[in-house]
Amino acid sequence: MLYPQAVESTYNVLKKLDVSVDFPKDQICCGQPSFNAGYVDEAARVARKLIEAFENTEYIISPSGSCTAMIRDNYPTLFKDDPETLAKAKELGNKVYEFSEFLVKVLKVKNLGAKYKAKVTYHHSCHMSRLLGIKDAPIELIKSIEGIEYVELPNNQDCCGFGGTFSVKMADISSAMLEEKIANVKSTGADILLGSDLSCLMNISGGLSREGSPIQTMHVAELLDRGLRT
Repeated sequence: MLYPQAVESTYNVLKKLDVSVDFPKDQICCGQPSFNAGYVDEAARVARKLIEAFENTEYIISPSGSCTAMIRDNYPTLFKDDPETLAKAKELGNKVYEFSEFLVKVLKVKNLGAKYKAKVTYHHSCHMSRLLGIKDAPIELIKSIEGIEYVELPNNQDCCGFGGTFSVKMADISSAMLEEKIANVKSTGADILLGSDLSCLMNISGGLSREGSPIQTMHVAELLDRGLRT
């Protein structure tokens, strides 16, 4: 909702790879905000609707590592006392893939022939790297783009400080973490900070803009999409 261009770019890249893409209108939030805040019953109601919306889908591709992790890791916990829904939740979990993971692991594509001239660095989001264990796939896709100069982000395993409601409940700690992250981003001299979770990019881009920094933030799918149009 906040970054529709990332979803559009995900669609464009998948179509470029001859993937038949649809967008079920009944789909809603994965339920992670409620789940993380302790509203388990509310999260379960939302999750059931999402499961129904994608019941007949072969693959579910998400431009969000955290949403993918919610479905794979937390849905089984959410429905542990509901065997019927648990079976459907596990089936859904086996079909959902983070965008870069799907390209590299399922489609076996690491080079799309994209071209884009820029110096970039990449932020490894917590849910994607820690829960899903996805670290190499986005980097392989980024490095394959002709004209890209990739610079590794110092302490790239560190959280950006957002963490959903954490940034509100622990604002001072969150701000200190963000300041450290921004300092590391600026130290790379990159033109663009890339990521695979839009909540992280929103948090970091907010900090960069408040400092008047010219560094852009962009989802990996957006960079690939631009590279395929040049």
